[in-house]
Amino acid sequence: VSSALYVPPSGFVESSCHSRIFWMKLNKLLLQGKFFQLEINDPYAGPVLLDEKLASRCGYLLSEDVWGNPVFRASVLGCHVANEADELFSLTVNIKVSSFSSMRAAVTYIYPLYCSYSSWASREIVCEENYMEVSVRTDVPAVSNDYTVAWMSALPETQNVAYQLWQLMFVSPSGRKTITVSDAAKLGYSFNNTLSRVYLRAPYHTNESDVSVVSGVNMNMVTSTSMYRQRWLLLLIDTTVSCPVDGIRFTDTTLTWTVPSVIPTLVVQESTFLSKTILMGVDGRVIVNPEEKNYLLEHNETHIGITVPIGAEGGKLKSSVSGGVYGVTYSIDLFLEHTWTDADWQTTKYTVIKSITTPFMPQIPTVINNTLPEERLFNVALGHFLPDVSLVAIAIGNVPFTLREARHHGFKIYETPFSNRTKGFVLEVSFDDPYVLKEYVNRNETKYTLLVNYSMSVGPEMIPYYHSAEVECVIADIELPEAVGYCDEENLYLAIPTFGLHQYWNLYLGSKPLNRHVALTNGYLAATNSTHLILQIPLFALGVIYEEVSFQKIKARFDVALRKVRTMETLQMFSVRCNFNSSAFIICHPDGTIMISAQMKTIPAIDMSKTKLRDSSCKPREYNEEHAFFKFHVTTCGTSVRFEGDHIVYENEISYEKETLPGQSTPTITRDPDYRLTVSCYYRAKETLVLGAFASDPSTSPPFGSGTMVPRSNIAVYRRIRQALNVVSRVSKDESFREFYEPNVTMLKRPVEPVFLEVELKDESPDAELYLENCWVAGSLDFDSTPRWNITVDGQVVIARPTRS
Repeated sequence: VSSALYVPPSGFVESSCHSRIFWMKLNKLLLQGKFFQLEINDPYAGPVLLDEKLASRCGYLLSEDVWGNPVFRASVLGCHVANEADELFSLTVNIKVSSFSSMRAAVTYIYPLYCSYSSWASREIVCEENYMEVSVRTDVPAVSNDYTVAWMSALPETQNVAYQLWQLMFVSPSGRKTITVSDAAKLGYSFNNTLSRVYLRAPYHTNESDVSVVSGVNMNMVTSTSMYRQRWLLLLIDTTVSCPVDGIRFTDTTLTWTVPSVIPTLVVQESTFLSKTILMGVDGRVIVNPEEKNYLLEHNETHIGITVPIGAEGGKLKSSVSGGVYGVTYSIDLFLEHTWTDADWQTTKYTVIKSITTPFMPQIPTVINNTLPEERLFNVALGHFLPDVSLVAIAIGNVPFTLREARHHGFKIYETPFSNRTKGFVLEVSFDDPYVLKEYVNRNETKYTLLVNYSMSVGPEMIPYYHSAEVECVIADIELPEAVGYCDEENLYLAIPTFGLHQYWNLYLGSKPLNRHVALTNGYLAATNSTHLILQIPLFALGVIYEEVSFQKIKARFDVALRKVRTMETLQMFSVRCNFNSSAFIICHPDGTIMISAQMKTIPAIDMSKTKLRDSSCKPREYNEEHAFFKFHVTTCGTSVRFEGDHIVYENEISYEKETLPGQSTPTITRDPDYRLTVSCYYRAKETLVLGAFASDPSTSPPFGSGTMVPRSNIAVYRRIRQALNVVSRVSKDESFREFYEPNVTMLKRPVEPVFLEVELKDESPDAELYLENCWVAGSLDFDSTPRWNITVDGQVVIARPTRS
């Protein structure tokens, strides 16, 4: 170890003298990465290494202030202090600094401390953090009159006091104990006298001490008498000392330190007690106007209270992490100086030094969303943190980045100051960054989601702390496509922008997605260019809706639904609507309605008013010289039904029968030819809608039947000979016509429930046709029973309601 002594560098040591206490503070910035020790320079024995046991016995304390600077305090009555007439005091401290924990190659700085103090009170008590000290003038009365009886009983013990030797008598709940000063030193006490005073210093919680509650505050007390005998002189001095060991209360916003105003063991005659001055100090300095710094100093007959707001000036907030939760503690170094008088002691000066730290206070970080939708930029601030918190890394969408990598990628990261000396970390990320989650929502909006995981370092200990945040922003930045429709003489056209198709939306025709296969199957032509999908839909293709159909005129519409990919929600309908003039057409509606505009060009011409369907009562609704317009239901007008594979085919005939004129003899003279036009409607069996009393409006449902017209002229009509037909009828359980009820089984149906009835003609003759004229439901097997519910009457579907006959 180097023996050279050096003067400390400028700014390394700061010292003062307050309340007869040496205060010395070292600058932690000049000690970074180094180790240090303190030696007390004894004028006679040389340097003495300061340790904890020596400190409490000799009146020293080594700790840190709230800022982490090492602090050394020493009583002017300390063991190695040079005392000149109880007025001038000096103490020399060696500060050893080394780069090694073993303190090898240490540099030693010598630093003298000086203190001038002459305004001694009759009794002075110091309650330091690691010891209690009482000093008493030797010319004050030894014991109070109130103690006469108690202390006179102790007088016999004083006879054993050695001449010219101080002894101490302790009074505790376990009894009285008298020991020599040297024995007291072995127990951790320090007793000595100066020119005009005696003093006793005691550590807290010795065997001779007692804890009592005074005005709600626990007080550690050592009751003692110092005795000195010299020939005929016997000197008894009360050296009792009592110091608070708690009295701290916390709220979310304040801390309060309470000390009793009157301590009974120190004030025997309370009626004579008079408080003179009360001063508070912070960090060793007296605060003259506490209210200017938001401190509250208040007192009454029982208490003295100091209330400090959490975070107030003079103290320090420090970040911490507990159980993965971020929080803070607040520390402040306070002292209280109370001076009072009473009949026994003239003046007592009572000084308490207290370093207070709050419990851990969780502080849940706040995510402040300053996102700028118009700039397509996330701006997220995470706070509030103390200056001792640093951002180390982030993860965006579970992809980790160091701060350098994040900035290189294009993220903007910086700190921003907040109120109350806190700060936040600001992160700016573009909506279009690949690590931002994007989701199409609503009609034309995108939801952008930024997932951030922050990694931070907390406090000088660099405790890791993590916090996650999720920020969303929904903006209308998607333009819904607008389709353009037009027509020519035979087709409808839809031109639809392809942007967003299959990414956000799909096109649907009814309940089926409109893909290339469906287009080809339905007879559409689909073409694409760089911007649009163009659909060509023939007038009589599947999916065309016929809003109005009249003689030689069709008002047709074609709809395509724009639906969201995930939810199937319909966002928009693309429609094209046109009027067509057509000389010949057949339209098969899903409810079984058939509309025919038939062109019949014959030579000679036919009288269109005399054309008819199989049922001769079904005449054209409109006609001219070459066309006839029929509208009927598949259950009427003699329409037949048959099955071809997976199709149901409904057929009828438009016919014109020649007129015969009576002649005088055979052969018969004819004027017109026979003419027959077969019309057929094809329906997929699996898609056939129920034909019944509750059929839907044909203008609201897209037809899916296809029709054909096959003319047959000059075909003879033969009258069928009446014969027994093999007809079988069954009732299906549902519209699939796959499962049927057994014969003679009773079925219960509500009036509005459909009945799925199948009637089949099992006749192999090609000329046999089935025509369902009258059909009803009865309550028994008797055909003539009443009431009965009609389903068809004369081939017409009716709303089933009971009738009586």
